Amino acid sequence: MPHVPGRHDAEIERLFGAGGPLGPAVGSYRPRRSQTEMAKAVAQAIAEQQTLIAEAGTGTGKTFAYLVPALLWGGKTIVSTGTKNLQDQLFLRDIPTVRAALQAPVSVALLKGRSNYVCHYHLERTLQNGRMTSRDDVGHLREISRFLKMTSSGDKAELARVPENAMIWNLVTSTRENCMGAECQYYQDCFVMKARKEAQQADVVVVNHHLFFADVALKDTGVAELLPSANTIIFDEAHQLPDTATLFFGDTFSTSQVLELCRDVLAEGLAHARDGADWGKTVTVVEKAARDLRLTFPQDIVRLSLPQIAPSSDFFPALQTLKDELDGLIAVLDTQAIRAETLEQCRVRGVELAQQLAAWKYDPKAKVDKGEEAVFWVEAYTMSLQLHKTPLSIAPIFNGQREGVPRSWIFTSATLAVKNDFSHFANQMGLTNELSMSWPSPFNYEQQGILYVPQGLPDPNSIGYTDAVLDKALPVIEAAGGKTFVLCTTLRAVKRAAERLRDEFAKRHLPFPLFVQGDKGRTELLDQFRKAGNGVLIGSQSFWEGVDVRGDALSLVIIDKLPFAPPDDPVLAARIEVMEKQGMNGFMHHTLPEAIINLKQGAGRLIRDEGDRGVLMLCDPRVISKPYGRRIWQSLPSFKRTREQDDVLAFFRDKDAQPALPEA
Repeated sequence: MPHVPGRHDAEIERLFGAGGPLGPAVGSYRPRRSQTEMAKAVAQAIAEQQTLIAEAGTGTGKTFAYLVPALLWGGKTIVSTGTKNLQDQLFLRDIPTVRAALQAPVSVALLKGRSNYVCHYHLERTLQNGRMTSRDDVGHLREISRFLKMTSSGDKAELARVPENAMIWNLVTSTRENCMGAECQYYQDCFVMKARKEAQQADVVVVNHHLFFADVALKDTGVAELLPSANTIIFDEAHQLPDTATLFFGDTFSTSQVLELCRDVLAEGLAHARDGADWGKTVTVVEKAARDLRLTFPQDIVRLSLPQIAPSSDFFPALQTLKDELDGLIAVLDTQAIRAETLEQCRVRGVELAQQLAAWKYDPKAKVDKGEEAVFWVEAYTMSLQLHKTPLSIAPIFNGQREGVPRSWIFTSATLAVKNDFSHFANQMGLTNELSMSWPSPFNYEQQGILYVPQGLPDPNSIGYTDAVLDKALPVIEAAGGKTFVLCTTLRAVKRAAERLRDEFAKRHLPFPLFVQGDKGRTELLDQFRKAGNGVLIGSQSFWEGVDVRGDALSLVIIDKLPFAPPDDPVLAARIEVMEKQGMNGFMHHTLPEAIINLKQGAGRLIRDEGDRGVLMLCDPRVISKPYGRRIWQSLPSFKRTREQDDVLAFFRDKDAQPALPEA
């Protein structure tokens, strides 16, 4: 769609141009036409309080393209990103850089969920109770006490010495359920309240998608107070929104929540009302009911929609037993809660869990609950069982959030369209008839890389498929000198690839360090991979996006299969059933576009810079053999394409030569 000249176009040309202020501020900055054009479109959407869906290819510099107009003309702006890491990067690096370059007098605040801030009350309680489970906890607790005296934000991201996933954080942060609110003796010093107050007063507030949607669902994150006054809302990494919103607009009840409640009731009952009840007996029957419910499914991991559970299953009577026993526990707490604030909190939690169970109304014959347009389904893990209620579509709920005050909404990502068609994303979010625009990457993909689809691979569902992929991959990994991401669609494939490559590297005396998802945290694995310079990293979904390895350390990305959603996903099955009743093709309208957007994310790991060169090895033969294959590779970057291994080996042999292959 052509850009209609906007009132800020001339100013944007000046700011993003060769002599503009961004050059000196960034150092390596060079004007890019697609970045300048995107900035104009964002400025116009802000000026006219419109919605804009903006896809910008890797390397466009979309962060600056939306920050410049937002900081100059956006008024009160909320920027929401995909992850807390990106949030920190925006707040600590990108926004200060742009603000200094523009000399824009805007105040900026960072707002995270309450579990990111140390809580004075819970830290003190933990220090007094000394309920430590390990020596690590004791050391971590000492670090956190010291940190509390020095920090002005209380944000745990500032304390790198204590790992983000350390168990101790649960004991020194608050939850919505156990926060004392204005009653708390530390209310004046509370870091959560301080962060919310700063966000209220700031011109630009940086949040993440989880926080944004948790707020819409729970009204407990401080975003609720921000929304009424916001003029501009920008979602970066917007392709993640449908999944994040579905998570928060749904409802999940877990047996592990019941077991945690029982543990706390026992501790608090014995501490404050030892004579009030036989606490051991009171909680044991509830714990047994929760565990019995889990045991109604003998398998380790199960995902079933309600119609798939046989009416004669033990599941339904076991569910009723849990409801009854939980009511019994609440009845005891009703009589004792007055004796301690902590027992009252347990009572409130018990009542909330009972309400969640009661809301999990089900008609075993109906796939979808008609009144609420929701899917009811069960997920069993090794130790727990979850009951989910998931909305069939988030579009009506999200549209409800967008009604009211006129403001500008910007949705941006490198992957929102399927071959320049935005309808899949727009329909999921309820953004029909909104302006959507796309800007190409400035990278020269034809010169910088090859898309290689090997010949002779079996059907991706056949036994031994992962080994067949590795047979094809090994010579290419060797030619690349390591420097490889192996991206798998399942954890089972990750495990098999790790075993096999470990053996092969040893057998062939290949000096490539192996980094496997799950062995360490994602950030640590990536740091070590970058440092190694010749590593091979094997990962699944969490490495397909948000990972930036520039330069020579990554020269080969191998994708084992097209990332189709698992066919046993109950929510997907219900969504497709409804689409097909409306006369649409579920595969073409939902499953395929979803897989293409995912694949574009994985492919986007390869070329991150104008100097990068590399090979994208897509192993799934369906990209060639199926009629929909053309749609897939037409949505990928415009690499030269080949099916010949020799072309790829030659590409790696001759680092300086450009790939001169015929167009496929």
